[in-house]
Amino acid sequence: MAEIKIKLLRSRIGTTPTQRRLLDSLGLKRREMVKILKDTPAIRGIIAKVPHMVAIVE
Repeated sequence: MAEIKIKLLRSRIGTTPTQRRLLDSLGLKRREMVKILKDTPAIRGIIAKVPHMVAIVE
């Protein structure tokens, strides 16, 4: 299965509790942190909820 690299660009400070839970589910705790996850529709949906905070790194 394909993999996707996700990077947290902005700090979690000032975000809503829902956004924090979404970032926790991606495993992103600190700014500039990068995670490699499986490219599934569920992961893509989470990224779509917080596009202003994360980026897909190629």
